[in-house]
Amino acid sequence: MKHSLSIILLVVCFTLNCSTALGQQPQKRNSSPDVERLGRALEYFSSGKYHECMLILSDLDEHYELNSRFRAFLGICYYYEWEYEKACSYLDEVLPLLQGVAPQERSFYYFANGESHFNLQQYEQAITQYQEQLKLCHPDEKGDAYYRLGFCYMFLNEWALALEHFEQSLSFYQQYLNNEENKARITQIQKMIKGCKKRLIKRENH
Repeated sequence: MKHSLSIILLVVCFTLNCSTALGQQPQKRNSSPDVERLGRALEYFSSGKYHECMLILSDLDEHYELNSRFRAFLGICYYYEWEYEKACSYLDEVLPLLQGVAPQERSFYYFANGESHFNLQQYEQAITQYQEQLKLCHPDEKGDAYYRLGFCYMFLNEWALALEHFEQSLSFYQQYLNNEENKARITQIQKMIKGCKKRLIKRENH
């Protein structure tokens, strides 16, 4: 899925005040070095250095209480580091608190959380995340969300729902992403649709 991380980063950089992102602990004031470290973490994220960003944010989160958006950012770092349990732990907690955040940013958080649950084989939880993503994402991103949902329902042996979502995925791919780059994906979706139909026919005959 081709979410624009640069857009998300611009939103974060221009709307978050690093000095207020660190929660105050009793008798402890936010120090300038820690504020600078928080800014450095954003720089690491923007350059794709998610591990370095994660190390800084996780350390700051232990000493302060990062605000919800920076905790979401930390969840994204864990997602990119394939630490899916930690990614889910953070994103599950903070996503309900981010209702005022820009839709495209929230869409990416739901996608990453869905992917994390999916990789943990927690398909019901993944379904919830992808469904929330669909409410927020651009039309050219819906095909991939429906594609993931198709697999979730398939692994849950919900073949009718899997078929429905693969067909939705194919529709969005053909409408918005019908190019050489996505030719293999479209072919795969078509094969999944045929496979679901065969399963349903076989079930009806038994």
